[in-house]
Amino acid sequence: MFEKLGQLKEGYNELTNMASKHEDMMLDIGIYSLREGAEQVLRDSEKETAVLLLEGKVRIEWDGNVQEIERESVFEEDPWCLHVASNNEVKITSLGKSEVLVQKTDNDRNFPSKLYMPSDCQSEVAGEGVWDGTAQRVIRTIFDYENAPYSNMVIGEVISYPGRWSSYPPHHHDQPEVYYYRFNKPQGFGCAMVGEDAHRVVHNSFITIPGELDHPQATAPGYAMYFCWMIRHLDDNPWNARIMERDHEWLLEPGAKIWPEKE
Repeated sequence: MFEKLGQLKEGYNELTNMASKHEDMMLDIGIYSLREGAEQVLRDSEKETAVLLLEGKVRIEWDGNVQEIERESVFEEDPWCLHVASNNEVKITSLGKSEVLVQKTDNDRNFPSKLYMPSDCQSEVAGEGVWDGTAQRVIRTIFDYENAPYSNMVIGEVISYPGRWSSYPPHHHDQPEVYYYRFNKPQGFGCAMVGEDAHRVVHNSFITIPGELDHPQATAPGYAMYFCWMIRHLDDNPWNARIMERDHEWLLEPGAKIWPEKE
């Protein structure tokens, strides 16, 4: 399912809701657009919560801690993200016009809160030196099953270079996933494929990806594409690997040649 948010309204902008909107994603996801001085208190008695700063400057308070964080560009800067268990209060005070993504899902485990700083982010350049650079992109993993096995969620970011592919070679996994998009220019666009369907993605749009469907992405030349990727682990089946589509596995072979083949 593909959906455009358009210009964000002040306050909460809902993407998914476990009870009423894209329930099969098993996630509550939304973006708070906050004017300077605005305050937002988050507390959920049943769900763990991740708070990701997209842009702006905020003061965030939790468990007796206070931290001011700032981010000018998702394209140029690694993320700040606070992760708390259920029944933990988080207070966000906007110190300038700011946008904050919030991701939640049910989780009855108790675990220590953690503020992931930019230096904590697992960032890698994927697709470098293969396929003539046509799938080169930056993959940032904030937390997943490897570094937060107590969580029922995964959250990360991708920067897809202009004219390149991401989520490539085509792959799938059992767990549902959501991609939320931004572009470095407001008129930027790209293509998101989910199974047999293709969608023209634009700034402030998102797609929902049911389990078992492949989902390669492409970015139009001239525009850089950002997407936040969010996965919900399944009970006794956490996401910890991508399952490549068999027809395209040859691309992973060392020295795989693509047309036109060169000596």
